[in-house]
Amino acid sequence: MNETSLGPLAWVNGSDAPEKSAINLGFMALSDCASVVVAATQGFAQPYGLTLNLKRQASWANLRDKLVSGELDAAHSLYGLIYAVHLGIGGVAPTDMAVLMGLNQNGQSLNLSHGLQQAGVNSPEALDRHVHQSRAKLTFAQTFPTGTHAMWLYYWLASQGIHPLQDVDSVVVPPPQMVAHLQAGRIDGFCVGEPWAASAVQQDLGFTLATSQSIWPDHPEKVLGCTREFVEQYPNTARALVMAILEASRFIEESPENRRSTAQLLSATEYLDTPAACIEPRFMGDYADGLGNRWQDPHALRFHGDGEVNLPYLSDGMWFMTQFRRWGLLREDPDYLAVARQVQRLDLYREAASAVGIAASHADLRSSQLLDGKVWDGSDPAGYARSFKLHALSDAAPLLAQR
Repeated sequence: MNETSLGPLAWVNGSDAPEKSAINLGFMALSDCASVVVAATQGFAQPYGLTLNLKRQASWANLRDKLVSGELDAAHSLYGLIYAVHLGIGGVAPTDMAVLMGLNQNGQSLNLSHGLQQAGVNSPEALDRHVHQSRAKLTFAQTFPTGTHAMWLYYWLASQGIHPLQDVDSVVVPPPQMVAHLQAGRIDGFCVGEPWAASAVQQDLGFTLATSQSIWPDHPEKVLGCTREFVEQYPNTARALVMAILEASRFIEESPENRRSTAQLLSATEYLDTPAACIEPRFMGDYADGLGNRWQDPHALRFHGDGEVNLPYLSDGMWFMTQFRRWGLLREDPDYLAVARQVQRLDLYREAASAVGIAASHADLRSSQLLDGKVWDGSDPAGYARSFKLHALSDAAPLLAQR
């Protein structure tokens, strides 16, 4: 897929040569692992002196454990997982973590079951009525308690007047198992990354009620994460890894043909183990919701956007902390900006981007408007966390946070 120049080879022979050349790189079977897979398999890592050993994980909890233990050097990770581990609410002892770059924006979905569809629950308004009129609680699945899918699910439900921690039940299911759980009737809906939402639609097991980009256009999603110990022990390796994945991200978006070939690559047994016909449509921005609606999404899954996707803005990391606070996962307000500055490795990212000719904004914060009309710009995170009508703010911390 790729023909690399010989230019970087001279770079790796100098003082900036990677301290560690063989990297164990974790990923989950999701379409948004694409840039990691392309970097590892299509010749983007070798010019920077790296060999990337891809390690598919069965669940986000497994990925977390191996990242913290050092069995994985770095990983395709949920934004909220990295911050939760750093803050000590991620199910393991607090561990200093690092976000090296953003891997993608957009591309996650909230699906409901075929049973709910048959019962006439095929719109946000109908779901709101059903939840508040039915005696039995619906059960929704997400992929990790502090993960992006949990936060999108909670945010979307709350925007519709449904309290995600009181009006419905929530369970954790690994992404590749979502469709089977829906088919077995164990859950009534889920929020997950592709291709699993598309797979449920294709199998007539339900429909997509909302996309994550309808909640927040061009929202942060997966990141390249590692421990702070790794990036401090191997700074040249970390920089080279970012450079290789930036090159792969740029390649994926250079042409529709590159996107299609990437979808085909991902379908292989060792990656997503799913037909390309299930991966490709939404990977290309072509959505069919299972209700007869089809559209080309202007904010579909993207990996590069001329570098806009990849810059680890401080405000992106801070947003997840505001939602941890909103939903009672944090007892007190952290020093949002200070924590984000600890985790987001902006200097390293900008060095890597400059080295491969990718523009990097000098701004550390960005402004976005979410579906409820609220503007998030990172200027008042504590106030933002307290600004929501539906929340779980409390002086009593949940068990998850008592570590």
